[in-house]
Parts: sequence; structure tokens; C-alpha cells
Amino acid sequence: MKLDKPVTGGPCWAELGTSDLEAAKRFYTRLFGWRPETDPRQEAGGYTVAHLGDAAVAALTPLYQPSQPVAWNVSFAVSDADATAREVTAAGGTVLLGPMDVFDVGRFAVAADPTGAVFQLWQARSFPGAGLFNEPGALGWVELLTREPERAVDFYTTVFGWSIDGSEQYTQWGVGGEDFGGMVTMDDKFPHEVPAHWLPYFAVADVDATAADATQAGGTVLMEPTSVPDGPRIAVLRDPQAAVFGVYRAGDEG
Repeated sequence: MKLDKPVTGGPCWAELGTSDLEAAKRFYTRLFGWRPETDPRQEAGGYTVAHLGDAAVAALTPLYQPSQPVAWNVSFAVSDADATAREVTAAGGTVLLGPMDVFDVGRFAVAADPTGAVFQLWQARSFPGAGLFNEPGALGWVELLTREPERAVDFYTTVFGWSIDGSEQYTQWGVGGEDFGGMVTMDDKFPHEVPAHWLPYFAVADVDATAADATQAGGTVLMEPTSVPDGPRIAVLRDPQAAVFGVYRAGDEG
């Protein structure tokens, strides 16, 4: 991700919904050096913000309803959550929750694109999103995995106005002239039951060491550390509660 702060249309936040909040705090603190702070207010429902230094970098939350999967979710910054929600519906997507206010910090909605990938909309008020990008432990890239790439391109370029930098190997998303993510076409190597989804990548100093740490902490390496030709060194990991995320070497974002 070349973005160094939240911008309209770009990813601004990553949020984990987990079945074991305390275990998730321990795992990611070990892996990324996060300092988690749980909102003590009952109405906050255990919402926990992870920090690196003074910067908020991600959130960890309990599962709020039985149907909610254990998963990382990616939020995209919008200037008007209600208007964007209407655009989501008009473009063939589905609004699953909201838009609704979150105290005085912002307004959000949960939506799904026409291929089934879930994402969030964030209209900032007092909280713009992550205060750090690209540094070890912070969000560094977001990737859409889908079985219907052409449909996804039509949807996201319509709703967010993203630019496309495509090749036969990989499609990259951009906003304001800066690439921030990509798209992978899910083929037969992906189990049929795995739905389309957004995958956040966090920057790390050493991909191989992070993968080893994840395993020692009870996680799983789904894709071994790999150096992408003319690209970053990456790995895909799964935490002990089964949430999947990626890591890549800080400084490789271009």
C-alpha cells in the first residue's frame, strides 16, 4: 500500500471478529507487538483497538451474532455512508448492516459485493481510521479473492471509482494515483466452501520469522513465505481461531 493515511475510497481500517477475544489479543500482541485497549463501556461490546505506539492500527472484537464468521474485515473510507450504501445496492451489491452511527466517532455499514465478498464502509467523524500504514505491524495491502473477477471490477470501479492496473498475473486497485490492493481469481485450488473475501496484509520486518512465530503461537501457515517475482515477500497465515490474514515485508510496497 502506497497510501500513508486514510483517503476517501481507500482502505482505512482492518477489524477482526473473533470467537476468543483474549486469545486473539495474546496472539497478535506476540506477532505484531500490538498494545490492545478494550473499550470499558458496556455498549461498546468489548471493542478493542490495537496500537503501535500512540497510533491505532486495527481492531479486535467479539462475534456479535451467531451467524458472524471468525474473520478479518476491511473498511473503506467514504464521505457519505448512506449515499455509498445506496450505490452498493444499485451496483448489484447488498447492504448487510446499517448505515448506523458509532458513538461520535463515525458512521458505518457492512456490505457484500455481487460476488459475495463482505467489506465495511466508514464515514469518519472523530476517528479517521488507522494512524499508521506500511510500518511493521500496520496494514500494508488489501486483496480481494473472488471467483468472478470481471463482475468485481465492474462493481468496485462503479462504487468507489478505483483505477485498475491489470496484468495476466495480477490486478491492482488504486485510488488517487496510488495502488493499495489487488485481486486474485479463486481457482480449483481453493476449497469450494471458501467464499469470496477481502484479505488484509500486515507489514512485518521479517516474513519468515513472523510465520514461524505464528506457528509457535498456535497459528497455521497456509501459504509458506514466498518471494513474488518483481514483488514482495509474502505469506498467508491463520490465527488459532481460524481468521486468515497475510503478511509481507515492510519496504516492499514500492
